[in-house]
Amino acid sequence: MQLPQVTPTPRTISRIAIGIVVLIALYLLWPFYSVPTGSRGVITQFGKIVGIEGEGLAILPPWQKLSNFSIRAEKADIENAEGSTSDTQPVKVSLTVRYSIATDRVSEVFEKYSHDGDLSSYVQTATQEIFKAVTAKYTAPDLIAQRARVSSDINAALREKLSLYGAQVINIDMRNFSFSESYMHAINDKVTQEQLRLAAENKLKTVEAEQKQKVAIAEAEANARKAQADGEAYANLAVAKAQAEALRVQNAALAQNKDVLELRRIEVERTKAEKWNGALPTAIYAGAPIPFLNIAK
Repeated sequence: MQLPQVTPTPRTISRIAIGIVVLIALYLLWPFYSVPTGSRGVITQFGKIVGIEGEGLAILPPWQKLSNFSIRAEKADIENAEGSTSDTQPVKVSLTVRYSIATDRVSEVFEKYSHDGDLSSYVQTATQEIFKAVTAKYTAPDLIAQRARVSSDINAALREKLSLYGAQVINIDMRNFSFSESYMHAINDKVTQEQLRLAAENKLKTVEAEQKQKVAIAEAEANARKAQADGEAYANLAVAKAQAEALRVQNAALAQNKDVLELRRIEVERTKAEKWNGALPTAIYAGAPIPFLNIAK
């Protein structure tokens, strides 16, 4: 069965044409635009910047154009940036720089450097230049020992440099900091020697401390023995003085009263007589006294 052919009427064709024209007009003259979060809308009129729109809805006449410009934090990776120390040692580093466009300089950056807020190429070039300039101020040992200060110098110099492009530095991550292989071997050898030297010094200090402790103990023991000897000598001297004083007093008393001496002699003879058993000695030697025989009495 063959369907009948429908021939459009002139009125239908006219309506279709009008609809197409309206759609084209709406597309070309659409006045509503959206600026996403973290962006600014740069309004241009025949190529000239005429305004900056904030986040949200923007309504523009058809002869103006809106371009979204990011002010969010961006990052630029700089791999193996090369420099040289003041003592001509080559050095490399990899860095990540996080930055954003200052909101009050969007027009300037859009006009001179980027239409979307991406300044990574400028940041990479500036970072490499700054790294070379900063490392040239330090010797290789200082570059290692004062890494925090080096990072601070790079940060300060890069902030000043990027401000020329309307960017502000958020932070810098410095990683893979390295020298030539031969120099790193030399550093490792030096560190090893320094550790051995410190170990030897510590051992020497320990031995010296032990020797000092032994000397102190010996001196204390010697002082104790001396104090003991001095005490014993003093005690002996005191006893001797006391005995001498007693003898002096006794002799003085005997000298003043001879009867006391005679009385003591009689007491001694009496004690002997009390202990005598009445037996005479079987042998008497010449000059030997006969007990209890006192002819003078």
